[in-house]
Amino acid sequence: MSENKYNPQETENRYYKIWEDRKYFEVDGNKAIQEEGKNFAIMMPPPNVTGRLHIGHALTFTLQDIITRYKRMDGYKTLWQPGTDHAGIATQNVVEKQLLAEGTTKEAIGREAFLERAWKWKEESAGIMTEQLRKMGVSPAWERERFTMDEGLQKSVKEAFVHLYNEGLIVRGNYMVNWCTHDGALSDIEVEHEEEDGKFYHMLYHFADGSGSIEVATTRPETYFGDTAVMVHPDDERYKDIIGKEVLLPLLDKKIKIIADDYVDMEFGTGVVKVTPAHDQNDYEVGKRHDLEFITVFDEKGILNDYAGEFKGMERLEAREPIVKRLEEEGYIVKIEDHKHQVGHCYRCKNVVEPYISKQWFVRKEVADKSIEKTNEGEAKFFPPHWINSYNSWMGELRDWCVSRQLWWGHQIPVFYCDDCGHEFASQEDHPESCPKCASKNLTQDPDVLDTWFSSALWPFSTLGWGNGDTAMDKLFESNDMKEFYPNTLLITGFDILFFWVARMMMMGEHFIGELPFNHIYLHALVRDEHGNKMSKSRGNVIDPLDMVNKYSADILRFTLAISAAQGRDIRMSTDKLEQNRNFTNKLVNAAKFLQMNVETFPDMSGFCIETDLGRYMMSRLNLATQEVRDYLEEYKFNDAALTMYRFLWNEFCDWGIELSKADKGAIVELGAIFKEAMKLLHPFMPFITEHLYHQLSGTTLEDGDSIMIKKFPHKVKRRKEEAKFEIIMDAIISIRRAKVLVDMANQKIEKAYVKIDGLSDKDKEMMLPFIAKLAKVENVAFTEQKVENAVSDIADKCETFIPTDSIDLTPIINKLTKQSEKLEKEIGKLNGMLSNERFVANAPADVLEKNREALAEAEAKQTKVLEQLSSLKA
Repeated sequence: MSENKYNPQETENRYYKIWEDRKYFEVDGNKAIQEEGKNFAIMMPPPNVTGRLHIGHALTFTLQDIITRYKRMDGYKTLWQPGTDHAGIATQNVVEKQLLAEGTTKEAIGREAFLERAWKWKEESAGIMTEQLRKMGVSPAWERERFTMDEGLQKSVKEAFVHLYNEGLIVRGNYMVNWCTHDGALSDIEVEHEEEDGKFYHMLYHFADGSGSIEVATTRPETYFGDTAVMVHPDDERYKDIIGKEVLLPLLDKKIKIIADDYVDMEFGTGVVKVTPAHDQNDYEVGKRHDLEFITVFDEKGILNDYAGEFKGMERLEAREPIVKRLEEEGYIVKIEDHKHQVGHCYRCKNVVEPYISKQWFVRKEVADKSIEKTNEGEAKFFPPHWINSYNSWMGELRDWCVSRQLWWGHQIPVFYCDDCGHEFASQEDHPESCPKCASKNLTQDPDVLDTWFSSALWPFSTLGWGNGDTAMDKLFESNDMKEFYPNTLLITGFDILFFWVARMMMMGEHFIGELPFNHIYLHALVRDEHGNKMSKSRGNVIDPLDMVNKYSADILRFTLAISAAQGRDIRMSTDKLEQNRNFTNKLVNAAKFLQMNVETFPDMSGFCIETDLGRYMMSRLNLATQEVRDYLEEYKFNDAALTMYRFLWNEFCDWGIELSKADKGAIVELGAIFKEAMKLLHPFMPFITEHLYHQLSGTTLEDGDSIMIKKFPHKVKRRKEEAKFEIIMDAIISIRRAKVLVDMANQKIEKAYVKIDGLSDKDKEMMLPFIAKLAKVENVAFTEQKVENAVSDIADKCETFIPTDSIDLTPIINKLTKQSEKLEKEIGKLNGMLSNERFVANAPADVLEKNREALAEAEAKQTKVLEQLSSLKA
């Protein structure tokens, strides 16, 4: 392959292998430029081992890589900690489906064999995601890659659990939890609530004394077998006389009492509600207040039990229709109304979630108290800052965290029960020898595993060796990892896991280390399609980042994501944006080609002296871009930093710098050095093409030279006075070009043009003339302080320009403009006539009126411009 022909796919694969082989991504990969006391740490949100890279991942990892590469080039000792998550429910579901396809189940093969299968699947699939990340060009410290169930992290999880257990902050008991009949217990934030069309079933509950009945409305008739009371508001005058009476459950004739509680909304429905303490969160609290019986009417799989009478053995949702039919036959149904309501679904399998009383392990909410306090004291800062409001809103409603899951794949809860004396204890040992109370060796470990997010909550410090014990991985971190990299400098992740993950890392980090785990927390928004719709397979609008890498390049996808990542705003992704940024990369390649048409290789800026006016001007613009990029990156304004690079390289360097160099060939070496320096500035965003162009202009290859990624990131130096001069030059060029359009000579070289401006020295004029003449295509340019007669003129921001018309036949130009003016005059008259017609205005649709007003304004603006041109030509 010719070094001058840029092939993204071939180059990206080749460069990445060299970078990784040379260990540039590791903590000491930039040792030659590290500065004492400057440390930077960022944690990769560990993707699931079962997953594939999606566009949300691509955004997260692109932004993380940009900031990591920037800090690495800026002399920081840098750790970007990579790893993957065991993803308890997701991984177990995959393996269970594999077993079902083979005609067996996990229960049939047993726990030990199932876990062997799960580990085998993990080994096969874990590398898929990390290889996909490599295709994106990300640069984490791969030698430190962790897995949330590796040997060291298993020890870390046990240490955290045992500490919390011994402190009384992890407890076990019968609680009402969110229950998925497929996946077991779920925490509150693992339940997705969706509005659904349902029914309100109005049922009759007859008084036990035969004196009549009351009407009760419910959305869940299949749970009424567990009713242990009927409830009214104590102040409801309609029902004061029946409080304390008994009613009979339909079909069962079981007596339950009517109680009063101010939880009831008197204005909703009939003002009478049934109380099912074992199957409703609010009824659960009512049941505790009134000491009601808690009756569970279906088992963990959702199958109705003996309490359901003739419906025993049916699945709870499938039983609804037969139960309602039977109630109708017996005359208990008064009416059935349509009703929209929120229904909770399992975030994994989308099954309807049940409130269910179950014995589970919980982390007490008090664990979070100090982390909430320190966050609000500013120990951790959110970007954008409004996210602290969402954090506080959720944390203010915090409940105990259910951390037990009815799975086999995951961290098995390190609690043991003595089969002889019943003693319960937590232990960091895999197999404790004996019961600490009675010395019996007959011990049984709790069969449940921990919520995946429990191990993930330890990620900012467990990966640095905390609690890892004497493991091979821990010995890798015998340096000062905790001292140098905790708290982590920054966390970048999607806002959608603020509560799943971020808040839990904060509570665990503060509890175990005494400090919040992050100084800064950047939460990015969603990536949507070009119309603002959420991407989904059902809509057919999913953008696969790997397809985009293969079609365009990793650089183009990364830059598109970055330039679109405005803080707090969703990203609208489209192929148009990708195409636009492909044009940007083409612009860079063509700029390098132009430079090398004149000079073969170019020096680095270090120690190089800029001597030409054009070189000093372009260096000054680079200095401004450098300061802006640095400032924006420090505030995580990735889009503004990318826009700055786009503006400088496309608009300033390519559109002006290169064009101006055609009038000053002596500046080309300097422009080449400046362009190389700009490649360092752009490198964090577009690592591959910048590496390629840097070496191409240096006359080297990556194979025989150091990478741009361990060069020093550009620093700002002072701005130059040449900027004002070149602003005048560019203003004059643009003005003359506009004046040439007036005389139909836009692309022709003309004999003479004048530039009117005051206050320039003869030396400045001498410097400016060659640039203006060359780029405006004028044989002779002169400066004047007077208005030039018999000439067309153009007024710009900093000057006025004139083109003499003595030798130009203006008749055809004047005729053309006159016809344009006449046509516009007719159009304006027609539109004015319509809009002044009261009948038309009264009857025309609003959008038609608006279009006519817009057309009138546009026609009048054009007419003004044409008349100005005519006036200039006739003067």
